[in-house]
Amino acid sequence: MLPSRQRACVRNATIVLLALSVCGFGQISPSGDTIAVIPRAQPPREAGPRAAIRIDSTLVLIPVTVTDYTNRLVTGLEKENFRVVEDGADQQITQFSNEDLPISVGVVFDCSGSMGGKLQKSRMAVAQFFRTANPEDEFFLVQFNNGAKLIQPFTRDLEQIQNRLTFTQSAGQTALLDAVYLALQQMKKAVNSRKALLILSDGGDNNSRYSETEIKNLVKETDVQIYGIGIFEPAAVRARTPEELAGPVLLSEITEQTGGRQYPAESVDELPDIAAKIGLELRNQYILGYAPQNREHDGKYRRVQVRLAPPHGLPPLRASWRLGYYAPLQ
Repeated sequence: MLPSRQRACVRNATIVLLALSVCGFGQISPSGDTIAVIPRAQPPREAGPRAAIRIDSTLVLIPVTVTDYTNRLVTGLEKENFRVVEDGADQQITQFSNEDLPISVGVVFDCSGSMGGKLQKSRMAVAQFFRTANPEDEFFLVQFNNGAKLIQPFTRDLEQIQNRLTFTQSAGQTALLDAVYLALQQMKKAVNSRKALLILSDGGDNNSRYSETEIKNLVKETDVQIYGIGIFEPAAVRARTPEELAGPVLLSEITEQTGGRQYPAESVDELPDIAAKIGLELRNQYILGYAPQNREHDGKYRRVQVRLAPPHGLPPLRASWRLGYYAPLQ
């Protein structure tokens, strides 16, 4: 990222520039969450694509998150540092951007009986996540226990959602899959092209009408990135149900398919910091655009791989991206 386009790790925070230990270039935030690579000076380039992900007959746009081996975000990479492969065939990247565009976000909040002692920190996590928001972002709130319910439709007034959460009480079982389904249906009303879900839950599912297979298939068909904060009890706790034991795997499978990921919280005290990291991750993504070599309108699932060629001197980096998409039928 050019110096004029560098963004702060946390809004309204003072940026302190430190030297990166590798090859003497780069910047890391005071919290250590972000590494910014400073490329060589280049002439101004045309603005990148204005959508986070779009799939049509001519263009596929894939959001990509890059981290180092310590899980810090890496910003400032250039188009030549990426390679895209679709169904084994190399694709030419024709669009490249790392702009912070508006996002439509659904908060999916667990208020089942087991969340009783975790609600306050979970509310704090949502508030911390909102601190990374832009004025053009919009949010909605889905809560779930025995069932799933839309508590607050899309709004840009974050206080409305936080006020709703203030009166949340814990009771009942866990219909996580139904909540994901309801949130994805609500996301069809989104104004912004970038879309994401943030799930806060302490266990697996034990009361949904929809099955894991149905939701996993639905997730593959959408263009919504899903992030999860798993507030799991230690595996050694005897009181954990089979559904709770399966919770981490379920959240990981749902989130990673979309290019998001699950963050496990070993303590409720970690929740606000994890939520802030997810907010930063959504603000520091690369958008890779390419015209698929396979132009068949067959409706089949296309698998996508993103490979990295980091600048010389940087340690190995890790990329997260949406694992594929369905080709159009016409």
